[in-house]
Amino acid sequence: MRFDARQRITRKRSALGVAAGTALTLAIAFVWIAPDARAQSDRAERWVGTWATAEVGRPQNPAAPPPALRPFMPNTRCPAPPPAVAAPQGQAFAPAPFIQFTNQTLRQIVHTSIGGSRARVVLTNAYGTAPVTIGGAQIALRDKQGSIQPSSSRPLTFSGQPTMTVPANAVIYSDPVNVTVPPMSDLAIDLYLPGSTNAPATLTMHGGALQTSYISETGNYVGKTTMAEVGTTQSWFLLSRVDVVAPDAAGAIVAFGDSITDGARSTADTNNRWPDHLARRLLSQGIRMGVLNAGIGGNRLLDEAPVPPGVDGRAVGAGINALARFEHHVLSLPGATHVIVLEGINDIGNARQNPTPTAADLIAAHKQLIAQAHARGLRMLGATLTPFWGAAYYSDAGEAKRQALNDWIRSSKAYDGVVDFDKATRDPADPKKLLEQYDSCDYLHPSDAGYKAMGDAIDLSLFKTGVGATASR
Repeated sequence: MRFDARQRITRKRSALGVAAGTALTLAIAFVWIAPDARAQSDRAERWVGTWATAEVGRPQNPAAPPPALRPFMPNTRCPAPPPAVAAPQGQAFAPAPFIQFTNQTLRQIVHTSIGGSRARVVLTNAYGTAPVTIGGAQIALRDKQGSIQPSSSRPLTFSGQPTMTVPANAVIYSDPVNVTVPPMSDLAIDLYLPGSTNAPATLTMHGGALQTSYISETGNYVGKTTMAEVGTTQSWFLLSRVDVVAPDAAGAIVAFGDSITDGARSTADTNNRWPDHLARRLLSQGIRMGVLNAGIGGNRLLDEAPVPPGVDGRAVGAGINALARFEHHVLSLPGATHVIVLEGINDIGNARQNPTPTAADLIAAHKQLIAQAHARGLRMLGATLTPFWGAAYYSDAGEAKRQALNDWIRSSKAYDGVVDFDKATRDPADPKKLLEQYDSCDYLHPSDAGYKAMGDAIDLSLFKTGVGATASR
């Protein structure tokens, strides 16, 4: 078949058109692929949590405390000092009002476990019932007290924006910033709140921080080396977690529990909780694992503390039950590979002589936590409950439940490993009691020495082999 000149010109133009179309298609494809490639790059980074807390909801105003139950026995080990100001006869003081913030900056201090080359901060309004506006945010290494090291200071943005309104019940991630985060260091996270928290809405926070943070005078002091302060607080507000890029980290251990994991009655500003002692031991042995504290004072496995009338059901200082919060406070944490579970003493103690919850009920709840974690590839370590004889809510019926639960944790092999906190802290001469030097004076919470004994009792070989899921999230 012959082609004349006109056919050849048409064919050449057609070929050029195909080439041009192909180039245009590739250009369009490049425009759309580039953001996806960036997302793939972000996912390829090994994000691991270096610090975390477990949030609860707080109402606008404190509710009147419930009538105090008769304690099991008078505290003869460390009698409580008389109140600084006695109430007039026949009159009770109302609870002190909660701290509120209006057009102020919070400089909140958190203590890292592992280090990394990049960081991001997770803010939370998970239990809030109204939006909260973040008018500015910054991360830096703390210098001393409320001052920061200026060379380490990095502004935080959220989806590229310097400010963001966090919807009710939402959690937001900051954009990653290049900053060297040393292990076992103090970070200062600045949050400017241009609005007011003094409103009829639940505020997301963590009460038992045992860490002093700083409150500014009116105005935006984000990133200032020092700021004019009007007060301090030992709670964390709107903070959930700090993650770092740590490609050589083996993963993260989540300490999941109640006030004993939260570190209640340990010395403030000294990082003497048992998870802190575990983090120091891991670092000393060259084991690169984050330690994330998901303890909440008063938390229970199966239910919550009674909610006063007129208070939102999510505004529970002791947090929602362990089964309900396990997804948010454990399974969603990046780099998590292991979980140490220390839960159940508040279910037992608050039941007093009541037969329910039974030991079987508590064991069933533990089995549920194990099943959920194993479904995500996490290794579960069961911690035995520490002694509580003499505590205000002790009963012989409760002690029998504690012993039954501990026996199951030790012998059932349902957990992937056992951490025997009971053995580490009990009095060998009377195993239902805490050893006296390990007691903080309430027969329930350990002293600094007791928390150290707990951290030292954890077999580090549990984290050296058989590591579970390590995928970044």
